[in-house]
Amino acid sequence: MTAVQATSRGELAVYDDPAALSAVTREVRRAGRRVVLVPTMGALHAGHRSLIRAAHSCSDAPDATVVLSIFVNPLQFNSPTDLDRYPRQFEADLAVCQQEGVEMVFAPSVEAMYPPGSDTTVAPGALGAELEGASRPGHFVGVLTVVAKLFGIVGPDRALFGEKDYQQLVLIQRMVADLRMDVKVIGLPTVRDPDGLAVSSRNVHLDRAARAAAATLPAALAAGARQAPRGGEAVLAAAHEVLSAQPAVLLDYLALRDPQLGPAPSRGPARLLVAAIVGSTRLIDNMSLHLGGL
Repeated sequence: MTAVQATSRGELAVYDDPAALSAVTREVRRAGRRVVLVPTMGALHAGHRSLIRAAHSCSDAPDATVVLSIFVNPLQFNSPTDLDRYPRQFEADLAVCQQEGVEMVFAPSVEAMYPPGSDTTVAPGALGAELEGASRPGHFVGVLTVVAKLFGIVGPDRALFGEKDYQQLVLIQRMVADLRMDVKVIGLPTVRDPDGLAVSSRNVHLDRAARAAAATLPAALAAGARQAPRGGEAVLAAAHEVLSAQPAVLLDYLALRDPQLGPAPSRGPARLLVAAIVGSTRLIDNMSLHLGGL
């Protein structure tokens, strides 16, 4: 199925067949245009809009064709309930794509992405079992497998991801380097609402009280970052103090790592990461900082 709709930049073509999309993107590249991919699971929000806009303005890919994928990937969910609960709003997502000038949307079925008998997956290595991987076993196998499939189908020159899912970004960049995939993976800063909360498709599950409590996560990260000149122990202590003062926040982990998610340095660039359950919703966030001063 290929549906074509008008957009602010021309036409939006919607594909559900991997082979059909691959044929079109190959022709785009033969014509001398780059292809930029924005992978999503739908329920598009301000963070996705920022990625689409960045895709259109890549300095090394002017006039690129922007492909946005919408696929709720069952392989990365640990719980069938969580999979069923994930928000789906396909028509609203297409409207966002039209408004932002996306040229192509790839919205495959589960059967198209995982045909009967397919059982090859991508192992994320040791980092895939830490942090998010420790709380969600197998999650990053699902993430890397579907991203590898998307790269193979779309053949993008560039792929854009948000830094909110920071461990995911690091693992995808590592996969691309280790497997010598011919695509440049670009991470873009987290988009936040006025209360500081990182925008996320899961935020729709927060009622007013949970939303107020969830704002504790970015507040804790900011408190930790302010202590960065004093070193890692001060960072973690300050962040933990803010989190522990909010009983509605059930902390999963608070971790300080280097930018590649190895052990935190005593001085220099670092990343502070947090995950917690607020109400019935699991949230993650992170912030960059510089330990020991400049």
